[in-house]
Amino acid sequence: MAEAHIFALSAKDKMKRRLKINGIIMFCAFLLIVIFPNIFFRSEGAVSFDIVSEIFGITFILLGQILRASSRGFKSAYSGDGQALIQASPYALVRNPMYLGILLIGIGIVALLFKWWVICIFLLVFVIRYLLLIFKEERKLLALFSKEYQTYCKKVPRILPSLKVISKTDIAEYLPLKLSWLKKEIGTILAVLLFSILIESWEDIKNEGLRVYLKEAIGISAIIVLFIYIIIYLIARTKSLEKDISNKSQITL
Repeated sequence: MAEAHIFALSAKDKMKRRLKINGIIMFCAFLLIVIFPNIFFRSEGAVSFDIVSEIFGITFILLGQILRASSRGFKSAYSGDGQALIQASPYALVRNPMYLGILLIGIGIVALLFKWWVICIFLLVFVIRYLLLIFKEERKLLALFSKEYQTYCKKVPRILPSLKVISKTDIAEYLPLKLSWLKKEIGTILAVLLFSILIESWEDIKNEGLRVYLKEAIGISAIIVLFIYIIIYLIARTKSLEKDISNKSQITL
């Protein structure tokens, strides 16, 4: 018990340190954008291109947030404070689904707000910031779980999922979701989404006028409604799968 408690404290300290570093990076990025807005923000272009970029951006932001909520919740529920190697659901898709969520959110924000070359800067920062963390975590997992982790690494990619696997499997198997998991992430989800949409709306109204913006807003609203439906489906599907497992266990007993 004492070792588990020490492990939990260590994990919390690491999380605080990561949040602090991420906060510094985000603050520096915010300062650069505020000081040089014309360099980073996408200039007025073809309306059709802007609409596609915004829909693409919102889709990736929402998908990344759902993936993070699912991964964090699943890990918290089944990892046993880091004493068990999680290999199912989002961790059967990629070995680092939370980092994949961050990657999707970042790409989405760039597509929604910024010029496309900014994605190169984001990817560079992402690689520098997270790839070293991933390698460090992999060494620890290898020391803890040895052959079990080696076998897992051979079956599941590090961060980019296989399109072949995704196309053949129900999304609910990779993205289990519970309302309690979503509640823990809802503040971050709303903050990122609303802040991004407000900035984009202000830029569109200023450059293109209210009438053009309303056309774009319809597409964005449709994407958000679709994702709300997906969230409801994932929560209901997760409940159904858990109920089936419970019934099978009772029959076996």
